[in-house]
Amino acid sequence: MAGLTQDLEAGAKAPAFSLARDGGKTVSLNDFKGRKLVLYFYPKADTPGCTTEAIAFSRLQADFTKAGADILGVSADSIAAQDKFKSKHKLTIALGADESKAMLEAYGAWGEKSMYGRKFMGVIRKTFLIGPDGRIAKVWPKVKVAGHAEAVLEAARDL
Repeated sequence: MAGLTQDLEAGAKAPAFSLARDGGKTVSLNDFKGRKLVLYFYPKADTPGCTTEAIAFSRLQADFTKAGADILGVSADSIAAQDKFKSKHKLTIALGADESKAMLEAYGAWGEKSMYGRKFMGVIRKTFLIGPDGRIAKVWPKVKVAGHAEAVLEAARDL
C-alpha cells in the first residue's frame, strides 16, 4: 500500500477529515476554518517519544493560541487509549483517533516503517501546519521529537 498516496506539500489543500476525539467528541477540519491548525501524527499513545511530544505541545499551547493556532494530535489508537493518555499526562491538547487509518493515509502518515531490521506498517511521525485558508503551509515529514514543538510554534507565528 505504501507509495499510493502522494506526499502532501505546502500549498496543497488539506484533506478533509472527521474523527472521534478524546472526551467522546468529534473533530473535523471544518472546526478550524479561519484559524491555523497544527496537525501532528504520532505512532502510539503513552510511548516515550509520543509522550514527550504531546507534553511539549501541551506546555506551549498558550503560545500557540496567541499565534492563532489550534493543535490536534492524531494516532490510530482507540478513544479509550487517547483518553487514558490525556489524563495520565495531564495533556491539554485535542487528540483524535483514526482507527480506520483513512485520515492517516490521506495525509501520508501511514506507511512502511522498519525497526531493528523488521518492516511493518505503522504511523509515521509527521506534522502539518494548515493555514486559515485550509491549505498546507508547512510540512515536517520526518519529525525528531526534541525541539519540534518549538519549531512548529515559530512557523505558526510566522504564518
